[in-house]
Amino acid sequence: MSMNATALATGSEAAPAPAAAGDPAPSRPAPAPGDQPCDVVTVPARQGLEAVDILRRRRDQEAVGPVLHNGACDTLGFLVPPGTADAWDVPGSACTRTDGRGLRIPAEPPGAGSGWLLPPAADAPVTDPAVLRAALDQAARLIEAADNCC
Repeated sequence: MSMNATALATGSEAAPAPAAAGDPAPSRPAPAPGDQPCDVVTVPARQGLEAVDILRRRRDQEAVGPVLHNGACDTLGFLVPPGTADAWDVPGSACTRTDGRGLRIPAEPPGAGSGWLLPPAADAPVTDPAVLRAALDQAARLIEAADNCC
């Protein structure tokens, strides 16, 4: 059973009024995790767990954003910036576009039986897609090596 990325909770946010000519752009605080739109990269759990380990061990401490697991624990979903789905082409994974449909990072896991492997946090609102791509590629190589070692 795959994760339903469109089950992310909807949020409503009014668009700010456009500034009049010559007016300085209004300052806006950084969005809270629940206010940020996202896309979802879904991968098999084994590869996703390896990728999470790789990302959390990095020396440069790149933040890992929220990661969902489905009830059967056979897939993981990495929350990534909106628009990632437009160029996502990593074999064995899928990226679901949610941008433009009012979908936001939910405080609670979406859908019955799903849960957070890594819950949303202010310091890691989403995972950088380039960093995730590299971690998934490395995870796939590690899994292939492990499966073919004997």
